[in-house]
Amino acid sequence: MDGNFTLVTVMLSVLIFMVMFFGIGFLLNMLLRMTWLMAIVYPIIVILIIDEVEFFEYFTSPVMAFQALGDKLMALHFADILVLSSGLVGAIIAGIVIKMLRKNGYQMF
Repeated sequence: MDGNFTLVTVMLSVLIFMVMFFGIGFLLNMLLRMTWLMAIVYPIIVILIIDEVEFFEYFTSPVMAFQALGDKLMALHFADILVLSSGLVGAIIAGIVIKMLRKNGYQMF
């Protein structure tokens, strides 16, 4: 694949990421009773998706690992940023929905 995305591919990816992380965030919020857990964990997930550096290299050689992460972040295309940020939006919407449900008296587990 040459790395070019069509508009349909980007829109479907945005929708899939938003729904997927809304669902994961909603379930985690419901089970763990930590409303903003997925919104806090999501940037770590994005770093693991983007970066090609091993996780332990952030502790063994942090300068090289964070420089490589910065280079990868600067090399992202607009479509990549749009798709990844839609996942964060889905996680935030899950937190808002859980807050509203709890405020209206719904108790989950």
